[in-house]
Amino acid sequence: MIYETKNIRNVALLGHPGSGKTTFAETMLFEAGAISRRGKVEDKSTVSDYTNIEQDRGNSLFSTPMHAHWKDSKINILDTPGFDDFIGEVVSSLKVADTSIMLLNAKSGVEVGTELVWEYIEQYQSPAMFVVNQIDHEKADFDSTLDQAINRFGPKVIPFQYPLEAGSNFNTIVDALRMTLYVFSNDGGKPEKKPIPDSEMARAQELHNAIVEAAAENDEGLMEKFFDAGTLTEAELAKGLRIAIAKQELFPLFICSSTQNMGSGRIMGFINDVCPSPADCPDAELEDGSKLACDSSAETTVFIFKTISEPRVGNVSYFKVYSGALKAGDELYNDTTRNAERFGQLFEANGKHRDSVTELRAGDIGVTVKLKDSHSNQTLNAKGVHRQIKAIVFPEPRIRVAVNPPSKNDMEKLMKALHTIEEEDPTIIVEQSKTLNQTILHGQGQLHIDLIKYRIEKVNGVNMEFVKPKIPYRETITQEANGEYRHKKQTGGAGQFGEVHMRIEPYVEGMPPPHGLTVRNTDEEDLPWGGKLVMLWCIVGGSIDSKYSNAIKKGILQRMEQGPLTGSYCQDIRVSIYDGKMHPVDSNDNAFMTAAKNAFKQNFIQAKPQLMEPIYHLEILCSGDVMGDVMGDLQTRRAIIVGMGSEGHYQKVEANVPLAELYKYSSTLRSLTQGRAKFKRRFKEYAAVPGDIQQTLISEYQDDTHEE
Repeated sequence: MIYETKNIRNVALLGHPGSGKTTFAETMLFEAGAISRRGKVEDKSTVSDYTNIEQDRGNSLFSTPMHAHWKDSKINILDTPGFDDFIGEVVSSLKVADTSIMLLNAKSGVEVGTELVWEYIEQYQSPAMFVVNQIDHEKADFDSTLDQAINRFGPKVIPFQYPLEAGSNFNTIVDALRMTLYVFSNDGGKPEKKPIPDSEMARAQELHNAIVEAAAENDEGLMEKFFDAGTLTEAELAKGLRIAIAKQELFPLFICSSTQNMGSGRIMGFINDVCPSPADCPDAELEDGSKLACDSSAETTVFIFKTISEPRVGNVSYFKVYSGALKAGDELYNDTTRNAERFGQLFEANGKHRDSVTELRAGDIGVTVKLKDSHSNQTLNAKGVHRQIKAIVFPEPRIRVAVNPPSKNDMEKLMKALHTIEEEDPTIIVEQSKTLNQTILHGQGQLHIDLIKYRIEKVNGVNMEFVKPKIPYRETITQEANGEYRHKKQTGGAGQFGEVHMRIEPYVEGMPPPHGLTVRNTDEEDLPWGGKLVMLWCIVGGSIDSKYSNAIKKGILQRMEQGPLTGSYCQDIRVSIYDGKMHPVDSNDNAFMTAAKNAFKQNFIQAKPQLMEPIYHLEILCSGDVMGDVMGDLQTRRAIIVGMGSEGHYQKVEANVPLAELYKYSSTLRSLTQGRAKFKRRFKEYAAVPGDIQQTLISEYQDDTHEE
């Protein structure tokens, strides 16, 4: 069946681990008749969480697209992982969803994972609603969960429902939107509708009035009708609520028990009746700053938000049609590579199962296979159309490990497998570090890295071992030094001669000219690894011909690629060439290159050299009862605390920490806080290594060099 844009709903299920997203998705599919029986996570029988590793762990590790048909709508459902190690799966789902459904655990309230995901909901300005799940748990506390949601996310959170009694006796929902009481049998499913009892009428009416006011506020015509009549019709209410939700002016809150199948059908009905379609949402942003309306009659544009590689199938591409209509067999053009791609088959997904379709229209989500050279975050258009959907910005990695190289044959297989996974998951970075002579794998957390190892060993049959990565130190100087070096070599024929006199100084932006020297020429070089080399030509009288200046600079740069202290890159140095000698026959570029290289090394050692280390800024979000443990651990890592405060119900710690002290920090933090903390990091600066640590590192480097 082909669905029009107005009848499509795209929802992403979000929440902290254990909030019941997968079970809720299973119940949604069952209520819509997409499946004949509800699977269970513990039985490894759910439509979502279908991979072996997810079933072994009992948690979602990948986003899973599904769909259900409800009345006149098609509801595309994206079940996402709760662990922030897999935040890339969440972000890509948010990109294509038109409504975010945030699940809250009724016994735990607003958790750290909820806070983390909310940042991305705000970033994408996604319409959102809340579902308080597990309302039947014996320790469920609806009122506390509601209070936490309002305190954290603001007064726009309005409860549309509340339980008559939460906990193990839960079976009744008071619906303030429809002013109806829903009573469920022990088996759940379709409830019996009853009048709201007198004892609850005041509370229900107060909530209903708040809902009606929120709906009326976003449309002048509705506001006038509300003032005149004191209420709105069901159709008017739906219209106003749709506008309010699309503008993020309202976050409805519903309740349910996914395990008992109580309340999910009502939520499905609300998604169908009220939640915005792709046509109701703001136009998509393009990379050139313009907008693209979701119009099925326009030229076709699709955006790939997820790519996976399957054995015996190859690349499987999940995409959203942002404009036009896509038919099986259509040829589109990748706006990045300019290559043509044929969409030979189109599918709708329900986990690992795919149903073939002939056409997908603007706003819909689909799947295709065997695209030749198109990957996640790329846009494809009809011939002659050039536009790119604004790319997903993925979070920076927070953990790094080095890959212990296996045999040469296995290394080729390993690198091919790693790059395949890197194409699937943009939050992974595979770095071949020339400086460190290591293959560095950057990811979001230890669980993320472990998943990569599992996949490569199981799918590719290559044993993968991780080791502690080296640190990309930098070397610089702290004072001025003057010196010279003569390179003289006589062989059978012409010899080599070059003598260079140089001064080196620490470079800072805007520093004055060198004292006592006349600058003839200035050459600034932005170094590939960061920082600068500034070379000043101060030769007076022609003691060295200026034609040798490039060779001298090349020699200096070669030496800066392997600093004298630890073999690390050198940076932020000003070199003044002020004298020297040359020979009319024996001088050449190689001679002056060698002389400059050795003069630089000698001066560097005399200029009070300093080893620099990368410093990262950490933001840690944790509950108050574990903050002491978090702070204590940071103190053991040479951290400098730069900020403390609160964010919602959680404490926020900001610290600057050397990268050398962050190995396995993700695992340590999870262990310290029982998973009740999250962190993100970003590179801040290079800073001086303490003297005792610098001496240790120099000694280790000298020992290693001597052994080699």
